[in-house]
Amino acid sequence: MSTSNIPLSVLDLSPISAGSDVTTALRNTVDLARHAEQWGYQRFWVAEHHFVAVASSSPAVLVGQLAAATQRIRVGTAAVQLGHTTAIAVAESFGTLAAFYPDRIDLGVGRSGQKRAEAVRAKPREPRPPREWHEIDGVVIPAPYDVSALMRDPRLRSRMAVLQQPEALTPDFAEQVDDILAMLAGRYEVGTVVPGAGACLTPWVFGSSKGQSARVAAARGLPFVASYHITPATALEAIEVYRNGFTPSEHLSQPYVAVSADVVVADDEGTARHLASSYGHWVYSIRAGGGAAPYPDPDDCAPLTAEQLDVVRDRTATQFVGDADQVAGRLAALQRVSGADELVVTSVTHRHSDRLRSHRLLAERWHQ
Repeated sequence: MSTSNIPLSVLDLSPISAGSDVTTALRNTVDLARHAEQWGYQRFWVAEHHFVAVASSSPAVLVGQLAAATQRIRVGTAAVQLGHTTAIAVAESFGTLAAFYPDRIDLGVGRSGQKRAEAVRAKPREPRPPREWHEIDGVVIPAPYDVSALMRDPRLRSRMAVLQQPEALTPDFAEQVDDILAMLAGRYEVGTVVPGAGACLTPWVFGSSKGQSARVAAARGLPFVASYHITPATALEAIEVYRNGFTPSEHLSQPYVAVSADVVVADDEGTARHLASSYGHWVYSIRAGGGAAPYPDPDDCAPLTAEQLDVVRDRTATQFVGDADQVAGRLAALQRVSGADELVVTSVTHRHSDRLRSHRLLAERWHQ
């Protein structure tokens, strides 16, 4: 199958570069969305993150701004963290967006907030046993990164407390998805949710392992996005669980899988590798410090130490970096291995102009 037959979408984090600010980051995201529409990308997803140097902390608000600034491209959330909100808040806010922009809004949901809350409450566990790295058709499947130490960071407990109402108990992810589906379909037993009921919205479930997210998406016949760019070690396992458990629904008659990847594309491999050379520093700031620092300028970064490299190796080794032919080839391999119906690319660079060029070069090559 030609790569041009596989839709390509964008995931953007509204990254704040070192020396820049929130206003500039948000304006850059709007600018990227406008260009992504021109370059033929299928969707434009925005993430939800808190207490980090990215500006995408309020995805529903950002989606409205992006939809207003574009004409055709679908705009969605990747993903609303249900552990930090309620089902009715999601149904009403996205019902409002769907009323303004019919058939252009994609509601992506994830259990990141719930997962972190569970980890904070859990007793410390033994480190995961090491697993060997391997490749499938050139796609790297690394050993999983052990997040248990990060989850025990006391700062995480404080942040989780702020992100929820006092004494609030997050409902089970599956229950929240069921409530959202019932609200959107006008079948919610408590009453009709307005806006929301009758909205043309199909929730997408974002997940990174073979756990609850993949099972919920499968059992309810919803599209599933496997986050290879976040947890490359377990993304393929998640897809297998999803496909094996899929039940047709009013939303989908067969499984629909999207897979995400980190990419940096430039005119030549050397330039691309230089632009991507500060990516490891950024990931390390997340894993070692509990929150992403402003995205570093590669011109100012000293090489990571061996110890630091070991912490981020799963992410740097699975970032697709090179010229357009090289990155398109690796994405095509990821599509073959995963059987993805759609690919989602996220590209973070210090300079916005480099990020624009990365997306443009890839789109031109992909749609040849």
